[in-house]
Amino acid sequence: MGGVRRAFVLWLVLFAAYAATIGLPAFGTSQFGGDEPHYLLTAESIVSDRDLDLRDEYATLAYRDWYPYVLERRGRLTNGQANEPHGGGFSLLIAPAYALGGPLAVQLMLAAIAALAFVLAAALARRVVPDPWASGAAFACGLSPPVLAAATTVTPELTAAALLAAAALLALKVRELPRIRWVVGSSLALGALPWLGLQFTVAGLVVALAMLHWLRRRKRGFAMLVELEVILFSGVMFVTINDQLFGGFTPAAAAVPGDRLDALGAADFLDRAPRLVGLWLDRDYGVLRWAPVVALAFYALWLLWRSHRDHIARLLPERRTIEVAATLCALACAAQVLVATFVAPTMFGFYFPGRYLLATFPLAVALVAWGLRQAPRSGVALAALTLVTSVWWYAELRIGGGAVVGPSSQAPLGPLDAVLPLFGAGGAGMAIAITAVAAALVALAAAEWRRARTRLADL
Repeated sequence: MGGVRRAFVLWLVLFAAYAATIGLPAFGTSQFGGDEPHYLLTAESIVSDRDLDLRDEYATLAYRDWYPYVLERRGRLTNGQANEPHGGGFSLLIAPAYALGGPLAVQLMLAAIAALAFVLAAALARRVVPDPWASGAAFACGLSPPVLAAATTVTPELTAAALLAAAALLALKVRELPRIRWVVGSSLALGALPWLGLQFTVAGLVVALAMLHWLRRRKRGFAMLVELEVILFSGVMFVTINDQLFGGFTPAAAAVPGDRLDALGAADFLDRAPRLVGLWLDRDYGVLRWAPVVALAFYALWLLWRSHRDHIARLLPERRTIEVAATLCALACAAQVLVATFVAPTMFGFYFPGRYLLATFPLAVALVAWGLRQAPRSGVALAALTLVTSVWWYAELRIGGGAVVGPSSQAPLGPLDAVLPLFGAGGAGMAIAITAVAAALVALAAAEWRRARTRLADL
């Protein structure tokens, strides 16, 4: 009962914090920007017309009650209809709330889902470390600026995060005891991801393959069949419906040719490689600049490597469970980093930093919690710095004006903010940052190699 009470308190605190962000302007005088008005307009079409065709909504300016500017139509007509390339899955999810209370009800619903995502994150982290480290990490990450900014943003990232966290948690339960209801639950969560956005399916595939591997090792053929049936059925329905609505296997088929991923060449992907550093260290869009506590996840990766290297699980069998949970979370997070690096159209979009990494933030909580337990003083300092950043950023927007999109705050570094590189501008700052990161990785690898040689010599 104490665990349920603890989870409810965490959910309530996070929900209250997220609800407090309602009303912050995305840009100018509008609460909504970027993709948000398009998702809301599709929800309006679903509620009023029972379809995804937005021609009449654009013609009648159906968005004027909640969007003060001219909203440009996206994509091209498919089958004579304006079915836009963001798809209809997320808009279908928010349509009931939109019907009940318009955009405000949608924002409250998304705040509740975001809070649930980090309650699940805490449960996932408890498979790696006990409380208070697990709940503390979920609290610190859940109140970081990227999450606060996205919690009531009408986009699917944190909804996908809740599904990924639920799928991973159930998959780990399946590893211990492969009950069909847990297999079905995890598979349903994974099967829903493409409907929110294809950018979430790579991390979902990691979880799906892990669960399939564990079922195969236990020789649970029927459970494997159930997982495959649920996920494949969702995939077939996704392709079939999209082909009818958007003229292709995915909603992106309705995009104008220059915006499609298949228009990119090898050189374009090579040009995106610096994002592997920029996503973390960029002055405006670096996640570590806005959520320093996430640095503990990198420390946890080293702890995980050291645990594997030293074969600690042979001496402490319970360590095996920790390693498995941490590895699953690390691989899913790595998959999402690759998506944000090589698949996302841009790192500097019309949104708050970290958007393409948010789907795996709850999974990163397990790694952050491990780092927090092993380095409590540094971890508490990073968590406090993250909360200071959130308060600073929120106060600036509420008191001093400004907007969520295009962050201009100097939190938490103040004037020292200028030390961080701007990857969008390129130049020496970007080159120095990439070189420094590469040198640090080489130094770490050399130290580990020397340690390994010393151990072999001692033997």
